[in-house]
Amino acid sequence: MILPRFCILLLTLAASPAAAQSLDLGDKPGSPPIPVNITAQQGIEWKQTEQLVIATGNAQAVRGAVTGQADQLIAHYRKKPGAAAAPAGSDPVAALSNGGAQLYQLDAVGHVHIFTATDNAYGDKAVYSLDTHLLVLTGNGLKLTTPHDIVTARDAIEYYSDTREAVARGDAKVVADDGRSINADTLVGYLLPADSKAAGGAGQFRRVDAFGHVMIHTTTDTATGDKGVYLPPTGVARLSGNVHIIRGPNEMAGADAVVNMKTGIATLLAAPGGQVAGTLLPGSNSK
Repeated sequence: MILPRFCILLLTLAASPAAAQSLDLGDKPGSPPIPVNITAQQGIEWKQTEQLVIATGNAQAVRGAVTGQADQLIAHYRKKPGAAAAPAGSDPVAALSNGGAQLYQLDAVGHVHIFTATDNAYGDKAVYSLDTHLLVLTGNGLKLTTPHDIVTARDAIEYYSDTREAVARGDAKVVADDGRSINADTLVGYLLPADSKAAGGAGQFRRVDAFGHVMIHTTTDTATGDKGVYLPPTGVARLSGNVHIIRGPNEMAGADAVVNMKTGIATLLAAPGGQVAGTLLPGSNSK
């Protein structure tokens, strides 16, 4: 049925507790459930049998400090244990907000933009589970921005609210606000806590793990390897496995490398009992 109050629907549906930080959509532990306000231009449909609420046309969901916008929003809810079913013909807004229903998943489809005052996430589709506190973005133009970094990916970007962990899959890339960047098949970034006093504060990655075809660009060098660990606050990265450092026409190979992305200095390390190797072009201007 199409809801008569199509311009706005207040879903005060209880959700599982979670820390409400950054792009998190959960509630603070021990606090009352945070309501979800859904609006749409074309209308909001309540499908009681499927237990869905579908908002279409420039749809928007606001929950606390987090706003989600898309062509269509789909709210999945379930009846709370022991709650009575809504009487036939009852007011849908009252039926959903009387505490008898529980929102457990929110889907956003088409031109998805999820944001807070500091962070933004973009994609074609987003699925947020209030049970697991996991947001999964898929589609074209995948991007997650924080005050200090931009994360892009081809296949998916996942954000885990509880651990403040972001995973970018497929041709993943992190670019810092000073231009430093790291590419890999998969990147796993761990954000500093919201109340962090560290340099950069909240919204900055404290660590990024890189897996597969890792590539780091500095002002002078390109360093590649199979795996890497990058510590953005220090600007230092450690590469391992089939490591190569390329500077202009010169190339060095070894087992491990330490790359200081702030100074641009890359140091190649040999494996125990091994040695580094390289090809240098005589007369090259590269230093």
